[in-house]
Amino acid sequence: MAKNTSSSAFRKIDVDQYNEDNFREDDGVDSAAAGPDENEITGLLTQGKAVEALLSALQNAPLRCKNQHVKDHALNITLRVLLSIKSTQMDQAIDSIDQNDLIDVLMKYIYRGFEIPSEGSSGHLLQWHEKAYAKGGVGCIVRVLSDTNRA
Repeated sequence: MAKNTSSSAFRKIDVDQYNEDNFREDDGVDSAAAGPDENEITGLLTQGKAVEALLSALQNAPLRCKNQHVKDHALNITLRVLLSIKSTQMDQAIDSIDQNDLIDVLMKYIYRGFEIPSEGSSGHLLQWHEKAYAKGGVGCIVRVLSDTNRA
């Protein structure tokens, strides 16, 4: 037997909010949307604190930002930091990164750096890749290649 359908309780749900025409993505604005502070990182590099500059650049990466200009600017800053760190300081820099998500961000910037090679950068980035792989493992590479938020 059918139940009594005179009740209107089922009409309290707004089904139009799930319509594809009304769907709106998030604006993508977050605290790190501006990217790393170039003045702060330049100051750290001139003081010889390249490891702190790297941590600052990785922590303030604009991953969810949709503005490509901001992402490219952050890439240039991070590559400048990565290329300024000498091979002998790489182990110290990798060891100072405690969070696995920062290793993933570092790996994203390494792969983006491979996309725009410059004189001598590819060999240096390969050394960074080796050190980041040793710390993050295969999972780091898989997460970076499958992530939709590019650096």
